[in-house]
Amino acid sequence: MATSKKVITREEWEKKLNAVKLRKEDMNTLVMNFLVTEGYVEAAEKFQRESGTKPEIDLATITDRMAVKKAVQNGNVEDAIEKVNDLNPEILDTNPELFFHLQQQRLIELIRQGRTEEALEFAQEELAPRGEENQAFLEELEKTVALLVFEDASTCPVKELLDISHRLKTASEVNAAILTSQSHEKDPKLPSLLKMLIWAQNQLDEKAVYPHINDLSTGQLEDPSV
Repeated sequence: MATSKKVITREEWEKKLNAVKLRKEDMNTLVMNFLVTEGYVEAAEKFQRESGTKPEIDLATITDRMAVKKAVQNGNVEDAIEKVNDLNPEILDTNPELFFHLQQQRLIELIRQGRTEEALEFAQEELAPRGEENQAFLEELEKTVALLVFEDASTCPVKELLDISHRLKTASEVNAAILTSQSHEKDPKLPSLLKMLIWAQNQLDEKAVYPHINDLSTGQLEDPSV
């Protein structure tokens, strides 16, 4: 048996929205959180000057964090490790999984460059001992070394390790670890709130017909279709 949904007009919906009071300071904090987390240091500095919003961390550390992230994205993993240790040696000392993934990425870069003997030596000396202590690490190492078996990497079952997306994944992991070490959220709050908005609209769709925000980039209400 079909049930009728409540119809809410634009006028009624806008009245409800206008009744919700949001402090400008809270909105500014969300924006600053996004800029800091995503590493937009120049934008964060300008926003601080214009809005008076104080960032949660020293903006100077953003440049250092982005340098680490960029180094990994460019395949300069050894340089990235040095930069992380300059920032805070405890990050890698207390996060063996992250350190293994960085060393794994170093191995991948050696394989990508065709430095086979050096790659094998690095795997044996740096990664194998960690694999002996951790089954998950061992499995990851075995997958990575499999790249050396195939002359044509495109035919390797784990060829995705050579994709740039794997560099980006490792870079994101490092970025999150640095943020955590600075007592900052590893993900910005704003995208989470937008996902919550979409979820709330989907839930309300089951009970009512009302103006939607279909384009999050504009935030414009669109009249309901009855």
